[in-house]
Amino acid sequence: MYKILVIEDEENIASFIKMELTYEGYEVENCYDGKEGLDKALSQDYHLVLLDLMLPTLNGIEICRRIRKVKTTPIIMLTARDSVMDKVSGFQMGADDYVVKPFAIEELLARIEALLRRTNNNTENKNLMEFKDIVINIESRTVECNGNLINLTTKEYELLVHLVKNQNKVLTRDYLIENIWGYNYDGENNIVDVYIRHLRSKLKYYDCIQTVRGIGYVIR
Repeated sequence: MYKILVIEDEENIASFIKMELTYEGYEVENCYDGKEGLDKALSQDYHLVLLDLMLPTLNGIEICRRIRKVKTTPIIMLTARDSVMDKVSGFQMGADDYVVKPFAIEELLARIEALLRRTNNNTENKNLMEFKDIVINIESRTVECNGNLINLTTKEYELLVHLVKNQNKVLTRDYLIENIWGYNYDGENNIVDVYIRHLRSKLKYYDCIQTVRGIGYVIR
């Protein structure tokens, strides 16, 4: 059964979508807040995300951008705004399709089916990231090193994905905090250093995560 996350702050619209998709055999979860929706999209595995553009706490464009930094989950934007620039912005941030409100439910269902069909034609290769003997499965959010499954926390996993995705590129501590812990993080400044130590320890024998003094970290 396909699992779909609907991030939509208009509860009547979200409820209608959930009812129709559930009737079609999908497993549906609704979320009415941008930040909460992003947390769910990053921490859980969904086959597709329906994402409203205008949301409280965090808008759809920013949510899409952050999801795309670590996941390939198909995203359909839902919006009442039909301008070309809105659509371009959505596609540039990684959206796969765009549906303008008000929409016929038949159109939305057809777009969902088509996107899931396209995605599943080549899912396996799209969902694997590799670096030396490290294999990251984006769909299952699992990591193997030398064929052994490595048990990582959510933040450790996201940190590794950012490093591997940007291998040979130095990532600053500010960049990592902003993209993993979020703009509003106000905890300890050395949080990245702590998680890098955890990651190095769990990967074992790997000196490929290197410190660039005074700047950040790079994997190479």
